[in-house]
Amino acid sequence: MVKPLLVIGNKNYSSWSLRAWLVARKAGLDFEEKRIPLDTPEFEANIETYSPSRRVPVLRDGDLLIWDSLAIAEYLNETHANHTLWPENPQTRAIARSITAEMHSGFATLRQSLPMNIRARDRHVSSTPALEQDITRVTTLWRECREQYGSTGPWLFGAFSIADAFYAPVVFRFVTYGVSLGTVEQTYAETVQGDRDIEAWVQAANAEVETIPGEEVG
Repeated sequence: MVKPLLVIGNKNYSSWSLRAWLVARKAGLDFEEKRIPLDTPEFEANIETYSPSRRVPVLRDGDLLIWDSLAIAEYLNETHANHTLWPENPQTRAIARSITAEMHSGFATLRQSLPMNIRARDRHVSSTPALEQDITRVTTLWRECREQYGSTGPWLFGAFSIADAFYAPVVFRFVTYGVSLGTVEQTYAETVQGDRDIEAWVQAANAEVETIPGEEVG
């Protein structure tokens, strides 16, 4: 049988690719990986072959094509993870879905001001009220989830969930730009960085040679 194919961008820069890839790993999916470097002639020449939206990530599973990171996560949770990538309790699951959807559609200033750049360190940007508001919102979510729902494990809701995949790229943003974290939030960030799958992604990101000038902020 042909394995599912996950098409991603640069591991150093593509936060949406990281989210889908991490869920695929946690779901136990046996998949092939196709990396197309962003902002390159190769990307422009090949992306339409794989993605109707011309964006990554995109998952091809047989004849099925899924081209949104959250849709990919939901599909893999249902088909390969036996519905274990959301909290079992309905109320807790609703909160987990809410914070995931908030990250999926929000935090525009954070995304623009602090792009994910795993290789970079000691970057500095000018703060703004909008950026500080986004940072405070993220750290508050992390702290509240850990304190209210995280007693059974080190992730936001105890066990790993899709919510963790969606906030993992923010950890790298905070590391790159030296965002100060409280004890609870710092411990959570260390949990993300110490995960085996995350470590594998970081190793591959560090081996990449492409540079996207617009993502080299600070």
